Amino acid sequence: MTPMTQPQPKRAALTVDGHRLSFLDFGGPGRPLLALHGHFGEGRTFTCLANDLQDHWRIIAPDQRGHGRSDRPADFSRGGYVKDAANLLNHLGLIDTVVLGHSLGGINAYQLAARHPHLVRALIIEDIGAEVDDDLSFSLSWPHRAPTRAGLLEGLGASANYLTDAIREYPDGWGLAFSPQDMITSQQQLNGSHWSDWLASNCPALLIRGSRSSVLSIQHAKDMAARRPHTQLIERPTGHTVHETDPVGFAAVVRSFLDAL
Repeated sequence: MTPMTQPQPKRAALTVDGHRLSFLDFGGPGRPLLALHGHFGEGRTFTCLANDLQDHWRIIAPDQRGHGRSDRPADFSRGGYVKDAANLLNHLGLIDTVVLGHSLGGINAYQLAARHPHLVRALIIEDIGAEVDDDLSFSLSWPHRAPTRAGLLEGLGASANYLTDAIREYPDGWGLAFSPQDMITSQQQLNGSHWSDWLASNCPALLIRGSRSSVLSIQHAKDMAARRPHTQLIERPTGHTVHETDPVGFAAVVRSFLDAL
């Protein structure tokens, strides 16, 4: 069998409340799947998944507000993120869409289902809970600019492994495609209990947990699956970024869930 050509995503943008929201559309004739990244990330983190699912699914992956090529609005509220996702789907004329989200994107995904149920056919939530309490202030120690890419990587230390997609060259040196202070503000508005949103929808849901995750405990994940109808819990032998650490295993469990819809 001849391997399929890897999809070449098209980048486009729309304006939501005066700010630019950039997104990648991997195209193809398949059913739509909206993929929402976590803090520090951007849409291209789902390129491997798009390659794997291209035969049946069209992956649409935005750079969420304050990330990647999207604008930095003053608002990092829950409502702001959800409005962006809803406006993107409406802009593309899509309803009844599978929505996948990692971390920040996972909460955005199930809040979208809670508030705009006609837009969401099913949910895939990667390593985030219904209660969140985290602090991203460690990112303030990262260098703003470095004269070379190697210098930036050295300054980022162990965190560099998780920030590859966000590294950019600017006129004044190498830096990141987001403001750490924006990420801190966004996380502060993400913290809290979101049980009401998690339980507000009953569409099919897959909850994927990294077995070594320090973000989502196994007991909390089990509680989420037990309390919400039509929810399946799967673990993979990774930390918090399952889709990056184990792309083959992640794609396999996602594909199995999608095939069963």
